[in-house]
Amino acid sequence: MADGLIFNNILLGGRTGTNPGQFKVNSGGLAWNRQGGGKTIRIDKADITSVEWMKVPRAYQLEVRTKDGLFYKFIGFREQDVSNLTNFIQNNMGISPDEKQLSVSGHNWGRVDLDGNMLTFMVGSKQAFEVFLADVSQTQMQGKTDVLLEFHVDDTTGANEKDSLMDMSFHVPTSNTQFIGNEERTSAQVMWEAIMSGTDGSNPSEEAVVTFDGIAILTPRGRYGVELHVSFLRLQGQASDFKIQYSSIVRLFILPKSNNPHTIVVVTLDPPIRKGQTLYPHIVIQFETDTVVEKKMKLSRELLEEKYKDRLEESYQDLVHEVFVKALRGLSGSKVTRPGSFRSSQGGYAVKSSLKAEDGLLYPLEKGFFFLPKPPTLILHEEIEFVEFERHGTGGASMSSHYFDLLIKLINDQEHLFRNIQRSEYHNLFNFINGKNLKIMNLGDGQGTGGGVADILLDTEHAAGDPYLARIKNQAGDEESDEEDEDFVLDKDDGGSPTDDSGGEESDASESGGQKEKSSKKEASSSKPPAKRKPKGRDGESSEKRKPKKKKDPNAPKRPMTPFMFFSKSERAGVKKSNPDLPPTDIAKKLGEMWQKMSTEEKQLYIQQSQVDKKRYEKESADYRAAAPVVPVDLDSGPANDSD
Repeated sequence: MADGLIFNNILLGGRTGTNPGQFKVNSGGLAWNRQGGGKTIRIDKADITSVEWMKVPRAYQLEVRTKDGLFYKFIGFREQDVSNLTNFIQNNMGISPDEKQLSVSGHNWGRVDLDGNMLTFMVGSKQAFEVFLADVSQTQMQGKTDVLLEFHVDDTTGANEKDSLMDMSFHVPTSNTQFIGNEERTSAQVMWEAIMSGTDGSNPSEEAVVTFDGIAILTPRGRYGVELHVSFLRLQGQASDFKIQYSSIVRLFILPKSNNPHTIVVVTLDPPIRKGQTLYPHIVIQFETDTVVEKKMKLSRELLEEKYKDRLEESYQDLVHEVFVKALRGLSGSKVTRPGSFRSSQGGYAVKSSLKAEDGLLYPLEKGFFFLPKPPTLILHEEIEFVEFERHGTGGASMSSHYFDLLIKLINDQEHLFRNIQRSEYHNLFNFINGKNLKIMNLGDGQGTGGGVADILLDTEHAAGDPYLARIKNQAGDEESDEEDEDFVLDKDDGGSPTDDSGGEESDASESGGQKEKSSKKEASSSKPPAKRKPKGRDGESSEKRKPKKKKDPNAPKRPMTPFMFFSKSERAGVKKSNPDLPPTDIAKKLGEMWQKMSTEEKQLYIQQSQVDKKRYEKESADYRAAAPVVPVDLDSGPANDSD
C-alpha cells in the first residue's frame, strides 16, 4: 500500500467484547473492517485528538480519541508494528502518539482521573483500567463514603460473552486529598458530582439529537421511547433500558406489510444486545405506515456542515418510518435495504408463512430471505446450500392441495422449514429463487434448469417420477381425480400392502424422499393419501356403490420409468442383501434416503436412462393413438375419456 499501512487480525476492544478485523491507516485517517464483513469504522484525521500506545498481555494496544469524546481501542499489534505505525502517523498526520503504562500490581487503591467522558483509575503513575462514562446508566451515593456506578444492563454485548460489567463501587474516605469535602459535602459527594457531569444522563453534549415516543417494538417486545444520540441509539421502556453503540449496527431494513397499516423497520446488530440470557441480533420496530411527523435535528449548523454534510438535514417532514431511518442512517452511517424485485400473487413484498410454529411473513430479498416478526431470521443467499419445495402436511390432499412448504438448507447443515405457504405463491417464489441461481433440489428434470414450474405443480405424470416432487404433487391446479391410477390397483388379498414383484420397484413416499412404485397389484400411495377401506355388507360387497374401474388396455404402451425407479431397480438387490431382516417398506425407505443424498452428477446415469425410456414411451404412445379406433361421443354421458 503506497499511501498507507495494513494490519490483519486486529481486535476492536471495548465493553462489547472483541471482534477481529483489518486495520488500515493512510494520510487521511484510520479505518477498521470487521473480519467476514459487517460494520466499518472510519476516523478522519481531522477528528483525532490523541493517539496512545499501551503494552497489554501478549500484544500492544492503540487507543484513539476523537473530538466527539469517543475512544476506540485496537488490540493485537506486534512490537515491530509499533515503530512503523508511530512513524507513519507522525509523518503523515502530524500527531505524536504517547505511551501509557498498564498497572499489573493488582492493587485496588489509587486515584480517579476524569477527562470528559473517560474515567481512568490510576495506581501510582500507571493505569489500572478505564471506564467510558457514556456506558453508565446512572450513578448514586451509597452512604456517605461510597459512589456506585451502574452500567446499562442490556447494553450491546458480544454473543459469546458470558459475563458483563453490571456495576462498580468506589470507596472515598473523608481523608481523601483528591476530592476535598467539607461539613456540607463529603469527599464521596464531590467525586459523585464530578462523575455526574460526565455521564450521558446529565452531559449536555450527549443530549438526544431526535426522539420518537411510544414506538412499538416487536423484538424485544414492548413499547419504548427511542432516542438517537450522536454516538448511540437508546431504547427506554418500563422494564428495560437498551443502549446500542452505532458501531454495532450492521444494516437497516425497511419492509412494508402488504394490505396492512404497518411498516417494519429492522435494525440488525453485530454483536447483538442481550436481555438476561437471550440474545437479540435484530431489533424489529413496527411503525404506522400513514403517520406523518416533523422532526428537527438538535445539532448545530456547524456540526451539520462539518460532520454530517450530505448525510443529515436540519429537519424532516415525512412518514414516521422514513424520518427514523433517515436520521439513524445519517448518524450511524449504516446502509439501508428495501424490498427488491419479488412480488407475491397479491402484489406484496412477502408471502405468509410460519416458522417454528410462529406465523409471520417471509420476505425474499435480493441478497437473502428475512422472516418476521418472530423469530426474526435473516438468511443470506451465500449461506444457502439448496432449497427444496415440499408438499405441506400429512393430512391428505384436502389439506395439502392448498399449501406447500419451503425448506432452506444452509452450508453449515442448519435447516429452516417455512410452512403453510399458499399454493398461489408458488410460481412467483419459484421464479425468484431460480432467477437467483440458488440450487433447487426438486426440479422436474433433475438438471437444475428452469421451466420446472409446470412439471412440479401441474404435470403429475412426470412429478411422480421424482421422490422430491411427489411431496407436492397434489398441489396441481386441477382437483385430484377420484379415478384410480391405471398402474395401481388395490390388492384385496393382502389388504393393500406392498408386495415384491420383479416387474416394478418399491420405495417409501416418506420424508426421506422415497416413493412407492407398485406393479399392477399394488396400492397407489406415491403422493395420494392411503385408500380408505369402506364397510362391506354380508355379501362381501361395499356398503357404498363402487365406481366402475376403468380397464387397462393390454396393448397400451408401458409408462416410462423415472430416474429414481432406475436407481431403485439397480440398487434394491444390494440393499436387500445387506439388510436381509428389513421388511420391503423399510428397504424402500432406505433407497429413498440414498437417493436424496446423491448429487446431480451421481444421478446423471439414471436421468439419462429415464430420458431414453421417455422417448420410447412417446413414440409408442403416438403409434398407439394412431392405431386406436375412433370412439363415438355419447351426448348423454359426456365425452369419452382417453386412457392416456
